[in-house]
Amino acid sequence: MDLGLKDKVIIVTGGGAGIGAGITRACLEEGARVVVLSRLSENVQHFMAEVEAAKQPCVLVEAHLDDTAQCEKAIAEIEQRFGAIDGLVNNAGVNDGVGLENGTVDRFIESLRKNLFHYYALAHYALPALKRSKGSIVNISSKVALTGQGNTSGYAASKGAQLALTREWAAELLPHGIRVNAVLPAEVMTPLYKRWLETLGDPEARLKQITDKIPLGRRMTLSSEIAAATVFLLSPTQSGHTTGQHLIVDGGYVHLDRALT
Repeated sequence: MDLGLKDKVIIVTGGGAGIGAGITRACLEEGARVVVLSRLSENVQHFMAEVEAAKQPCVLVEAHLDDTAQCEKAIAEIEQRFGAIDGLVNNAGVNDGVGLENGTVDRFIESLRKNLFHYYALAHYALPALKRSKGSIVNISSKVALTGQGNTSGYAASKGAQLALTREWAAELLPHGIRVNAVLPAEVMTPLYKRWLETLGDPEARLKQITDKIPLGRRMTLSSEIAAATVFLLSPTQSGHTTGQHLIVDGGYVHLDRALT
């Protein structure tokens, strides 16, 4: 199936690790040119070395996305370098555990800055280019936006806002032919998730407790499965009439009857 992404310029925030790396790989497999927009880390360095060795059309633009001025500068650099932006995947973020009781107002605001503000900033600054290309935006949200999790108010508020913005932007951008959709993962094994598991007393037992509650296959969702949903929503040929949608890829974790687990 041709998704019509060959030579398209796709920005993937946090695209060098975890779910973002899976999305970057999927876009590259479809022939897209990918800009990984991220701060530099060991994982990102390793990933970029991998794609460079394979001579794939993928570049890193470094930015601290919690700084909106850096967001504006990054978009300007990408436009100057490539002359177009065809897709924006807002993905970068962290479940930082800023709760209602254990947090502070300042930490809550900082959590929004790390998880939400750059979604708006990047879409805002990329909008002129997306209008020219009649491009697409995909916001990576989370099941936490629908279910809650406990002790993570900042992250939950950010993820819920991302879903609201998805439909708000889909409505606002209809006249420009820009589609806006969201993908909601639940339990996906990423470096951050693995690091969290390792802080627990018995990571393997805890992981089994989690996977036992995932109805379809009693397993974690693969980052490649999140990526497949994302590239479909980016596709102008296969999802050209899909906008304002919240696509949940979670093995039935959120919506199937709890009796199943």
